[in-house]
Amino acid sequence: MVFRTFELLMRTKFLLYICMLFPLLFACNQQPGKLIPVNDFFKSQERVAFAISPDGKNLSYLKLINQKQELIIESLEDGSATQITHLDNHVIGYYSWVSNNELIYYKETQDNNKQSSVFIIDKNGGNERQLNENEKSRLRVLKDQLIDNKYLLVSSNKRDSTVFDVYRLNVRDGKMEMAVKNPGNITDWITDARGQLRLAISSDGVNETLLYRENESQPFSAIQTNSFTTTFTPISFSETQPDVIYAISNVNRDKNALVELNCKTGKETKVLFANDTLNVVDAQYSRRKKGMGFVICETWKKEKFYLDDTVKQFYSKLDKLLPGTEYRIFDRDKNEDLFIVRTFTDKNPGSYYLYFANKNQIKKLSDFNASLKEQDLAEMKPISYTSRDGLKINGYLTLPLNKPAKDLPVVVLPHNGPGLRNTWGYNPEVQLLANRGYAVFQINYRGSSGYGKTFMTAGYKQWGGKINNDINDGVKWLISQGIADAKRIAIYGTGLGGYIALNSIFASPGMYACAASNSGVINLFSYLKSVPPYLKSNLQMYYTIVGNPVTDVEYMRQVSPVFHAEKFNVPVFIAQSANDPRVNSGEVEQFVKELKKRKVDITYLEKSTETSPVGNEHSRQQLYLALEQFLDINLKKK
Repeated sequence: MVFRTFELLMRTKFLLYICMLFPLLFACNQQPGKLIPVNDFFKSQERVAFAISPDGKNLSYLKLINQKQELIIESLEDGSATQITHLDNHVIGYYSWVSNNELIYYKETQDNNKQSSVFIIDKNGGNERQLNENEKSRLRVLKDQLIDNKYLLVSSNKRDSTVFDVYRLNVRDGKMEMAVKNPGNITDWITDARGQLRLAISSDGVNETLLYRENESQPFSAIQTNSFTTTFTPISFSETQPDVIYAISNVNRDKNALVELNCKTGKETKVLFANDTLNVVDAQYSRRKKGMGFVICETWKKEKFYLDDTVKQFYSKLDKLLPGTEYRIFDRDKNEDLFIVRTFTDKNPGSYYLYFANKNQIKKLSDFNASLKEQDLAEMKPISYTSRDGLKINGYLTLPLNKPAKDLPVVVLPHNGPGLRNTWGYNPEVQLLANRGYAVFQINYRGSSGYGKTFMTAGYKQWGGKINNDINDGVKWLISQGIADAKRIAIYGTGLGGYIALNSIFASPGMYACAASNSGVINLFSYLKSVPPYLKSNLQMYYTIVGNPVTDVEYMRQVSPVFHAEKFNVPVFIAQSANDPRVNSGEVEQFVKELKKRKVDITYLEKSTETSPVGNEHSRQQLYLALEQFLDINLKKK
């Protein structure tokens, strides 16, 4: 939603009035364009991860206490709060209510391995028990409600690190009993509303098969097989038709639709929502109403399309309570009377609210980041242009405040991947860069999600090829519009975005004044070797998207920065953690040494590996202060 012009106008007039009255006291420090401290963009929240007990009587959240996020339970009746965890050198990676009176939480080690111990604890902090040992294996709760008041259905790779079996975890005595053994190719398990395991997805690395059974006493049977390039995502079982599921699907179509599927026949029985120009990215099922409420489609923003008039009425009330902002519902009680709502815009990190549906009232729980003010942040605008081969490319442009949109220094921000995209909303990196006077250009290059099957597959094995062309064509478009200063363009990214940034220096010489990479991939061969054991069944998929290290050797060498140090001739910034599981840090250090040997102006930052909120905040500040200085020297002052 767009902020109301009248409100912005009145706010601006008020600020000018204050500045005129008190110039010495206030110095107009709320004027757009003021420099905001780096750390203000990345503040650790005091209270996060809000949830509601199933009976709607208690609120839970993580609160920052003595530099650790502890689990707090707050009574909604009298407001009393109880701290129920007391952490040592661990962090809480995840928690959930499993009954009206009990919660489980994952206590993780503060390293990149994130080894987890799972605990169950009463809402008053008593009767805490450890449910599994601190092993290298991973454990995932499939259904976070207790079955028969004692079992949790979980998946774990404790038997074999490459696959996940399903277990019944007895929370009373901690015993795990295997419910279904993975034959070796199951990549996902799905339960119905009662916690019965009735769907599974298998993969041979290229094709995915949907498996179904009527009840847990029967074997699974294959009902549908699709290429991994096809989306089929089950949302929920129907509670009125036990053999019917609702799913997001682009089977035999380009864009995702919401469909009904009969699991006995494997056939679509109904299309609930489809549009040739809109891509469904999410859908909401209501257990109370026993039906689908709406779908969410994403173009430059996410938009709801309602399938139920009563659901539309519900959200219309929220629209009036939360004007001028986007919002998402994060949790609800069993009766769907209480809701946790998160708000945000492109210029506001947002807040958390508790919504009382019966009273149509909201109560603010916490601001996401109270250090920032909307009037100091920049608007994120959608843009589009046509690539050299005729493909429509979409993205976002954020311009610095209080500056004409002409001959600006630009930071191009390619997103991570594969299969991700830039989205509209508050982005601390974008706002920091815009606050420092840069135009920030985000491009959803081919291969990005959200634009249909054809657009996604157009990016396969185009790393360093047509993906780079899409980005370069966008830069040329910015220059042709007079927005960008052709001599002051930088490119910066994280992960595969960092790979694109480094790759662009030698693949597109003369276009970029400098490049920056945060945990960036420098070698596609090493990247594929780092795929964790539990994703090995998806290796063929990675080979199709990124490249096959056996059959695509020459291509992968040509587009991997590590093999082209001699072609780097502009300043480079590289930030890397020594324990990054997806990047070979030794290889990065050797690459940096090679660049230095060739007299490349290189800034290398070894990032902290702390995972606590306070440690993360310090690490982020260190990273962005160094990046800010690098860009100031090599871009702004050129």
